[in-house]
Amino acid sequence: MRLVTFTHNQTTHLGALQTKKGQEVVVDLNETFSDLPTDMAAFLALGEPALQRVRQGLGGRSYPLAEITLKAPIPRPGKLICIGLNYRDHAEETGHELPTHPVVFAKYANTVIGPGEAIVLPNVTRQVDYEAELAFVIGRRARHVPEIDAMRYVAGYTLINDVSARDYQYRTSQWTIGKTFDTFAPMGPALVTADEIPDPHNLPIRLKIGSELLQNSNTRNLIFNVPQLVASLTEVMTLEPGDVVATGTPPGVGSARKPPRYLQPGDIVEVSIDGIGALSNPVVAEG
Repeated sequence: MRLVTFTHNQTTHLGALQTKKGQEVVVDLNETFSDLPTDMAAFLALGEPALQRVRQGLGGRSYPLAEITLKAPIPRPGKLICIGLNYRDHAEETGHELPTHPVVFAKYANTVIGPGEAIVLPNVTRQVDYEAELAFVIGRRARHVPEIDAMRYVAGYTLINDVSARDYQYRTSQWTIGKTFDTFAPMGPALVTADEIPDPHNLPIRLKIGSELLQNSNTRNLIFNVPQLVASLTEVMTLEPGDVVATGTPPGVGSARKPPRYLQPGDIVEVSIDGIGALSNPVVAEG
């Protein structure tokens, strides 16, 4: 399933994105199942029985995309954990040695926007960069999870653009301040359940601005794969349903180009991963 969060008549709903007669539509799960929560994280916390119930009962009212507004699948994640330097080819382009442990930093809920919402370029920086990323979403409470069991805790996958203000990021050894401006984590369009993605480690990943292809790699180039990340993170922290982990970006980022290619007002940025979808966001100046 492709699970979504959407608004209709200023009310938030859970939905399932489907293709009917060649047109993408969203099935309103809250109308079909009136007892379901409208919050994706709360729905995931209900576990596999709730997912099975929805799979077997998909139907009811559906809306064309033009009649609703897609939001980030998890608009306010409890944790938005990001992994840095996690593609071999990206580490090479930036001149870094391959990390021996995952490089972990965080974004916060203020950064999250959905498909079609604008990335706002802050007035205080001219070095705002793009980063296409595969993200996985936790479906079960997880602590001290061994790699062999890790995939049982993954509810599904989505797309994230880890937008970064490079001058702020590199002011200190800690990256978080450059990653946490408002609107700096476009996410979506859907949470694709794990059963739809048999191998998350062999997916083409791309980023375009307009017609220009700037990032083009494959998740097989990840240094630390999904089970390794789940095991490493849960050594330290408890992961909860709805927590999101962005797995890092491939080569082609703007700061590594000669000359650098930073985001500009009027850009349309599209992240895509085969089997998961495409996430498009315009870029505007602050104010």
